[in-house]
Amino acid sequence: MDPVIISYENSWLRRSDVSLLEGPHWLNDQIIGFAFDYFASDCFKTLSQMAVFISPEVTQFIKFCDDIWDLCLFLEPLDLASRQWIFLAVNDNCNQEAGGSHWSLLAFVRASGKFIHYDSYYSRNSAHARHIAKKLEPFLGIEKKLRFQEKGCPQQCNTYDCGMYVLSIAEILCEKAKGEKRSSRLVRKITPAFITQKREEWCKRIQTLAQRASHLATPDCHIHRLLDTSDESRVET
Repeated sequence: MDPVIISYENSWLRRSDVSLLEGPHWLNDQIIGFAFDYFASDCFKTLSQMAVFISPEVTQFIKFCDDIWDLCLFLEPLDLASRQWIFLAVNDNCNQEAGGSHWSLLAFVRASGKFIHYDSYYSRNSAHARHIAKKLEPFLGIEKKLRFQEKGCPQQCNTYDCGMYVLSIAEILCEKAKGEKRSSRLVRKITPAFITQKREEWCKRIQTLAQRASHLATPDCHIHRLLDTSDESRVET
């Protein structure tokens, strides 16, 4: 069995998804999408009018969609022209299905008038990120051509932590947007040990949300199976 551990906003996670955080494993679309939902609805809720987190499946759709009307259908409800920050997790998958082998972070920053690409593995996803940025340009309400910058960022030392770098860099950028931290500390802060710690934090966060939901039974976040120390499907911390 692979029970659903939690559903949260537009995301749901099975036990096999959560186990990826326990490492050493590559993160899938479900974990990245859940984290983006959490950023938008909880952690950085105060930025809801300024920032938008586009799910991996929508990002992949943007990359492969050649019909402008279909793009409008997906993107117009996001009101991208009013957003100061747009975050997308870029995947190197060469078809529209879930999969791939590398994640990177693409951010649109209106104040600087450019797309900024953060890649923890030598700009491996640069072509994918540039293609997505070009697709988004017509929906940003800016007439001039936008710049694209490959931003130096901490580099992973293995083949599986790219998704964790995406989440950690996005989190620090959002803290900067809230005025809590300076993004110049990015390189100094994100280390392999920091990434390992973040994996543990995400596991605990999911466990806390699931346990809270089991008590509150809210419609937006509810547990499908109680996380209990005697339950084989529990989240290890």
